[in-house]
Amino acid sequence: MAHHLSVSLQRLRAEWAPSIPRELLAGAVATFALIPEVIAFSFVAGVDPSVGLFASFVISLVIAFVGGRPAMVSAAAGSVALVAAPLVQSHGLGYLLAAGLLAGLVQLVFGLLKLGVLMRFVSSSVRTGFVNALAVLIFAAQLPHLQGQGAATWAMLALGLAIIYGLPWLGGVLRLPALSAVPSPLICVVALTLLAQGLGVQLPTVADLGKLPDSLPVFGWPGVPLSLDTLRIILLPALAIAMVGLLESVLTAAVVDEMTDTPSDKNRECAGLGVANIAASLFGGIAGCGMIGQAVGNVKYGGRGRLSTLFAGVFLLILMVALKDWVSRVPVIALVAIMVMVSASTFDWKSLSALVRHPRLSSAVMLATVVVTIATHNLAAGVAVGVLLSGVFFAFKVSRMLAVQVHDDDATGMRTWRVTGQVFFASADAFIEAFDVLGAEGRAVVIDVTHAHFWDITAVAALDKVAERLRHHGCTVQVLGLNEASGVLIDRMAADKG
Repeated sequence: MAHHLSVSLQRLRAEWAPSIPRELLAGAVATFALIPEVIAFSFVAGVDPSVGLFASFVISLVIAFVGGRPAMVSAAAGSVALVAAPLVQSHGLGYLLAAGLLAGLVQLVFGLLKLGVLMRFVSSSVRTGFVNALAVLIFAAQLPHLQGQGAATWAMLALGLAIIYGLPWLGGVLRLPALSAVPSPLICVVALTLLAQGLGVQLPTVADLGKLPDSLPVFGWPGVPLSLDTLRIILLPALAIAMVGLLESVLTAAVVDEMTDTPSDKNRECAGLGVANIAASLFGGIAGCGMIGQAVGNVKYGGRGRLSTLFAGVFLLILMVALKDWVSRVPVIALVAIMVMVSASTFDWKSLSALVRHPRLSSAVMLATVVVTIATHNLAAGVAVGVLLSGVFFAFKVSRMLAVQVHDDDATGMRTWRVTGQVFFASADAFIEAFDVLGAEGRAVVIDVTHAHFWDITAVAALDKVAERLRHHGCTVQVLGLNEASGVLIDRMAADKG
């Protein structure tokens, strides 16, 4: 009994907090990385900053307990904001909250039905393109804070980046672990805030980004009528929010899996995201999903368990409500420096050299995903194009592996065609064209498919077409070597025709 209890406690600690100080500090880094993005995304969606900030608190709190990927940060996200904006403009916040509620139900059902397996169809090239596009978008989102700014802003940015990158490097060179005990992004925020206040430098602050909340979120049902008309209004936006959120969360979980070299339960993550979005909508917040930049920052600075995710949300609420006066004085440029670091950490720099080494089609898929995502600011569109191209290119490559060789037996006059490879919709025409029907007129013919596989009805129809053409030209046709799966498919086709 004692042994089982000890094992359970060890497992619980590994899942929640392998190192409590590191979890708390990493969560704090993620919080400061959240603030500028969540406020900016709130404006994109056309809602008050408090709507995005409350949502981020609730989502982080809930997903820490019910999500499938420890150390992953989820909050109000730009991809969801882009989808939500038209609904807010046309019908108002109440309908957005109702759409978030419905989106959460869809995501919950998606996870319960274990449909997370569908994400296996997203190739590594698409995932790399997704990550790189997000890194570029994160960096691009910081440029408005830098345009038209004076020398003081640029000097503060340079100092902030020097602190973020320099302190860990200096700690390693001087062998002083104390320099890396506290994450350098937190030191950056404190140092730049004190410096700006001490020197009296006039810089844009967090208070300039928008009105911060001054109370706790309140539970309440979205203020919309329960009617079919409401369902008609919110159905398509809710489905779009659900799909974009699922896609971004599962791909973000895959990135964290790779960074930590640990697996995660994608179906649980889908269901957990649904529960979190339902809760956020009931507390007056916009729906959200996984935040890859903040998740990367969290993991980079030591977050490995659920406690870092939980603390990111709790600390956000503390900063926004209890410490609002202090947070409002933080220079925006300090948060920009953190986001520049997040962008650089998110980007897969090895993928640049891999463009030359990898097959051209794989590189084309990755670049297409990046270009479409950046051009549309729509993650779902970029990934959809990448997945589509991956499928087309895969079908193209497999179709080229089909080979049909002909052999004539001079003694018997029999002609044999030996088919090797995969016969399906993309290779069916090549399969038909490989048979010289006129040259075999009046002869006994064998089609040997021992080393071939017929995958779909298009392939079976192609085999039928070849046999019919040969018989039309006076040939006796024998098909040899059908494997069991191909034979079953052909029998079904014959039964359907009968």
